[in-house]
Amino acid sequence: MSSPLKDTLVFEPIKVGEVTLSNRIVMCPTTRFKAAKFSNEISHHLPSDLIAEHYSQRAEYPGTLLVTEATYVSPQAGGFDRAPGIYTDEQTRAWKKVVDGVHAKKSFISLQAWFLGRVADPRVLKKEGQRYVSVSPIYPDSRQEKLSEKAGLPLIELSIEDLQRIIHHDYTIAATNAMEAGFDFFELHGAHGYLLDTFLHENTNHRTDKYGGSIENRARFILELVDHLSTVIPPSKLAIRLSPWAELKGVVEEVSPIPQFSYLIAELQKRANKGKSLGYLSIVEPRVQGVFTAAPESIKGTNEFVESVWKGVTLRAGNYTYDAPEFNQIKKDVSNGRTLVGFSRYFTSNPDLVYKLKNDPSKLVKYDRKLFYQPFNWGYNTYDGQSYDEDVERNRYAQSIQ
Repeated sequence: MSSPLKDTLVFEPIKVGEVTLSNRIVMCPTTRFKAAKFSNEISHHLPSDLIAEHYSQRAEYPGTLLVTEATYVSPQAGGFDRAPGIYTDEQTRAWKKVVDGVHAKKSFISLQAWFLGRVADPRVLKKEGQRYVSVSPIYPDSRQEKLSEKAGLPLIELSIEDLQRIIHHDYTIAATNAMEAGFDFFELHGAHGYLLDTFLHENTNHRTDKYGGSIENRARFILELVDHLSTVIPPSKLAIRLSPWAELKGVVEEVSPIPQFSYLIAELQKRANKGKSLGYLSIVEPRVQGVFTAAPESIKGTNEFVESVWKGVTLRAGNYTYDAPEFNQIKKDVSNGRTLVGFSRYFTSNPDLVYKLKNDPSKLVKYDRKLFYQPFNWGYNTYDGQSYDEDVERNRYAQSIQ
């Protein structure tokens, strides 16, 4: 079976920031909870050798862009076990090993920078000596509120001083470390109900200071963050991921998100017009609601407005069915010459996804969702179809991360 994508724009080079990709297929961020190193039951959030192997496997097609799993920018930004960070020298050295493996395959890699905010597990935060913080002290759901009560760690609103420290300390250190590790891009996670995203929605942002209220104020923190980081690293190495239509983790679209996100993206375009363009803008399609797929009748709108505002490179993800990739949709999306198409689940079960999409999509291996977040390597770097012994795999994993 020959691929209908082989001789299309999908496999034509495209310049993104200061690098040139060989194709428009991108591995999007996929959290797998494989980070490592514990002492006294406190996680060091250190990328493991398994993580290095994972990304190296998926960099086999030269010139492909990979985006890492979401990565904490500081201890305060965390709140889940087994997720990586990039705020210590040890973490930075571990990520350099990952980056070097990808670059050895002549591919490229972007680090996705994460601040959980109100969806963090208060029990983990308490164990690690951190506060439980958000834009406003509004719990995403009753479960989080109960966890907060049990942990004795109430959700508190970040002060203006806190927000400035997050910009000038947390993200600054993370971006500097990412460049030290050799990453090609630093992608801000501004989607899916995490801290940056909660600034943008009326039902999650009840602030009465300069960071809340109007559309302009709700976009202020992200724009201040982008402006500051543009003085720390080249803006062409910056990126941001947004999910205008995602309703999860307590985010509810009470009004159309288009005015809010149009304003934010237009401001980013104004900066691009002055020579400070982001490397790319990553947009999650409304079909994807975090780890869930939205029912067609529940989808409230489209992201077509983005193309009319943003004139740089756009990474679109979540608009391509995984059982049988919609090649016509892919070809349509890349036809403007500045769109990348993102995959996650099939990149999980097909390290050679780009080769298969180019040469023979019939050979795609179906992913096994129940293995996505397991604390062992099976289904992470192994896809030979053999059965596995869960106890054996858990033991191997435990040994690999110590």
